[in-house]
Amino acid sequence: MARTYRLGAWRRLANVLVRVLLGLGPPRTYLLTVRGRTTGRAYSTPVTLVEDAGARWLVAPYGEVAWVRNARAAGQVTLSRSRRSETVRLTELDARAAGPVLKRYATELAITRPFFDARPDAPVEAFVAEAPRHPVFRIHPA
Repeated sequence: MARTYRLGAWRRLANVLVRVLLGLGPPRTYLLTVRGRTTGRAYSTPVTLVEDAGARWLVAPYGEVAWVRNARAAGQVTLSRSRRSETVRLTELDARAAGPVLKRYATELAITRPFFDARPDAPVEAFVAEAPRHPVFRIHPA
């Protein structure tokens, strides 16, 4: 069974470190900022995108965490990296469309593998079955 995500002290510290080093990190790593659905406050968290042939996707490897619920409510988020920032619209994918994106994500980002039941070498159908637990969003220009 896949592990459940908990934002403990070590992960908070890691998130702060990632925010500081974001401009130096992997090219697909961004700081996602979204307005809270009840507070209206801006919340930020580091994310890694999946990119292929000009298309980009945002994956929630830890499930329906706060940024996912807020992004669904807002319909858009801001992605920042270094001094660049872009506001984008999000469209949530159904399980069939999300499966291949999840497989690629789990293959490329080893740190998130414990949160998936399917192994990276599993068929796409195994990731289609995982899709309800790991929301995937297609990124569109705002």
